[in-house]
Amino acid sequence: MHKPLHVIFKHGKLVSAMLLAGALAGCAQSVDMQEQQVSLTQFVSDTQIGEQNEGASENNWWRRLDSAQLNNLVTDALAMNHDLKTSQLQLDAAIARLGAARADYYPQGSLSVGAERSSLDGAITRQSNAGVNVNWQLDLFGRITALVDAANAGALNQAEQLRALQVEVVSAVVQGYVSYQGNVQKQAIIEMQIEALEQSIDVLKARVEEGVANELDLNRTLAQLKQQQALIPELSYLQYRDLATLAVLTGRLASDITLVEEPELFSHEFSVSFTKASEAMALRPDITSALYQFSQAYSLSVAASKALLPDISLAGFAGVVSLTSNGLEDTVQQWQVTPKVEWSLLSYPALLAQRDAQQFLSEAAYSDYQSKVLKAISDSELTLQRLVKQQQQLSYADQRFNYANKAFGQAQAMYQEGQIPYLELLDARQDVLIAQENAVDSTIASLQAKVSAYQAFNGRWSFELNNL
Repeated sequence: MHKPLHVIFKHGKLVSAMLLAGALAGCAQSVDMQEQQVSLTQFVSDTQIGEQNEGASENNWWRRLDSAQLNNLVTDALAMNHDLKTSQLQLDAAIARLGAARADYYPQGSLSVGAERSSLDGAITRQSNAGVNVNWQLDLFGRITALVDAANAGALNQAEQLRALQVEVVSAVVQGYVSYQGNVQKQAIIEMQIEALEQSIDVLKARVEEGVANELDLNRTLAQLKQQQALIPELSYLQYRDLATLAVLTGRLASDITLVEEPELFSHEFSVSFTKASEAMALRPDITSALYQFSQAYSLSVAASKALLPDISLAGFAGVVSLTSNGLEDTVQQWQVTPKVEWSLLSYPALLAQRDAQQFLSEAAYSDYQSKVLKAISDSELTLQRLVKQQQQLSYADQRFNYANKAFGQAQAMYQEGQIPYLELLDARQDVLIAQENAVDSTIASLQAKVSAYQAFNGRWSFELNNL
């Protein structure tokens, strides 16, 4: 008999000991998946992760960004991504294997038809026969049932792996698109700054020739110009990298993707909300996949135990034989039924070793399942902490840009009145430049953090992907 297994999870000051799975009796044929799922949902619910984000449904969350380009990319990725096609074919193969395992419940056999003509000392004889051979393995001890349960769990595991890959692909498409649009916005800001610096340089050159300004101011401005110009090749590369990423995700080449600038993407109201965070966590495909892997290993362990018992089968034959012709004429009917009991007593040491090995694999699969649960909870907590951090940083970055912009306006007025030298005006311009870039980076990072939150709490919306 297997003893109940517990997982202890510490959440802040709360320490909750919870039974993740019911006791698995030694006579049980398979894992009670429904009981496991209920226990897991209750365990995750007790951690109270993400409850502050509960609200509207998370289904099709990326559509809240109101981007037709993004929606088309997601649709194309789900339809044309080669990794998804590979995983779907692997699922089809797992379903076919399940069908083959279920076929063992029924009699197996073959149909044979033969004819023979021979000569001995000039005498020619003819003979023909037709018959059906049947062998029926009786599942009196449940070994076939355990193997069918294992095949069923394997198919469900592959289905969950496909769902996990769909989550990864959709999230990567949204992140890649956000990154591309963010780099486009950053390049536009840099180009505006370069244009402003070039105008300042033209003015400074004229003033240096007139003797009103010195070359120090001119060289400082030229240095700022080159600093900004050096950012353009990097941003161009990053945009191409994003396009290449989106191309792979949608099953095409980077040259086949054309995207238009969409600055309004970053101005949409886009918050993180879940219908029920505990279910969104408990239904994550990586968790359910690990649960099905445990179920498969456990069923194989049961099958290995049943192999120690006798195999009982029925063998039968029915047919006709003609001893005088090749055309099944003047036939004689015959049939035979043979009950058979086979017990591999001499192979007991090997069978015992195989049973023990499979039981260890079953325990290892359950340990991996527990690990996946804890890692998923930790990952979700970190994702929410990152979301809070990025929102706070975005608020400070926006305030910093506003203050820097006001300071630059004041510096321009004071310079025109002759109250400050030109170098201080350049410093104020540099402060605005840095603050503006920082605000754009924070906006992009905040949006990426929201995408990561939806990726972490994917248990509910991932089921809706096949309905798009």
